[in-house]
Amino acid sequence: MIGVLTRLGAAAPAAAICAALFLLPAKADAPGDEDRVTVQLDQATIMKVPDRVATLVVGNPLIADVTLQPGNIAVLTGKGYGITNVMVLDRSGAVLTEKIIQVKGPVGNVVTVYRGVARETYNCAPKCEPRNTLGDAQPYFDGTLGQIATRSGLAQGASPDSK
Repeated sequence: MIGVLTRLGAAAPAAAICAALFLLPAKADAPGDEDRVTVQLDQATIMKVPDRVATLVVGNPLIADVTLQPGNIAVLTGKGYGITNVMVLDRSGAVLTEKIIQVKGPVGNVVTVYRGVARETYNCAPKCEPRNTLGDAQPYFDGTLGQIATRSGLAQGASPDSK
């Protein structure tokens, strides 16, 4: 680490110094790979939790959601891209376990189209259909979401809008 800082020199920009700090080893008490759970955006996975669970705490609920189920099972759902954590507490507030949750983008038959800087995402299996994905251009995202909402409303017995 000293060599990195020496090469950067005293006049190095703050961004370069911050980047060099990522080369430091992780803390000994930081969760390791065995404490990391990866889930795809808009998908769910099962996570076993210890006995005596009273509370689940999600660091950033915009990234992931966790719901406790009977039988020491938690259902983890990817809500947004990124990394957060989930702490499992007992009734006294003691941490039983902590997991790092990483939410990744879609995989498989996904095609991304760029029109300049505007992005559109399609699920192509086998025919390409619009897919509502975080990061898509706002008009495309809103249009796709509107179609999904209208279709869901019709499926639930709502009458179509007469515009």
